Amino acid sequence: MKITKAGRPRQIASWASLACVAVLLTACNSSTSSAASSPASTAGTVSTPVTSAPVTAPTTPPSTPASSPSLAAAPTGAGTFLAAAQSLNGTLLHEPACGGFGCALSGDSTAFLFHMTWTTWSGNEAVGTGTYKLDDCNPNCAGGHVYSLATVVTLSQPVKVCSSSGTRWVWTHAFFVFPQGLPQALGGPNAPQNPWTFSGLITAAQQTCTT
Repeated sequence: MKITKAGRPRQIASWASLACVAVLLTACNSSTSSAASSPASTAGTVSTPVTSAPVTAPTTPPSTPASSPSLAAAPTGAGTFLAAAQSLNGTLLHEPACGGFGCALSGDSTAFLFHMTWTTWSGNEAVGTGTYKLDDCNPNCAGGHVYSLATVVTLSQPVKVCSSSGTRWVWTHAFFVFPQGLPQALGGPNAPQNPWTFSGLITAAQQTCTT
């Protein structure tokens, strides 16, 4: 009987020790689990979540600038012409020899090119040598004197002409060089217009591409 009574307290103490160990293990596991689930942070600072607005794709694609009609095509030598008498209703001349009655440069029949030889005829300019016949209109154009002047003429600044038959280009600017000079009668205020811009032809050509 004494042995039995002495063993019971020791058995109860052993169970109490096991219970304490179990409690400690449970507390340690709980602490480890909490530490693993919490994000690491720097001591003394408070982290603030960063939020950003959602990125959305544009609903419409960026617009592409429309190409300018004047840049849609470039003039070529084969497609560029001299408009007789500065008129689109007349004949369009390509590297003309200007024989016979010549090639009218003005609408009032006071300026003509004759016997032309063209050394250049490209999409940028045409250079020709020949004769420039010019009426001095003194006292009037019908009774004036016509001068035959040796000349080198450069045609340039082509503008586009739109038509049902296709796109063409016409020269709108003329510059003259007179190797033998000008007679006295064509000096001063009576000198021929040089350079000469065909303003009416420019306007008429532009209108063909806007209607």
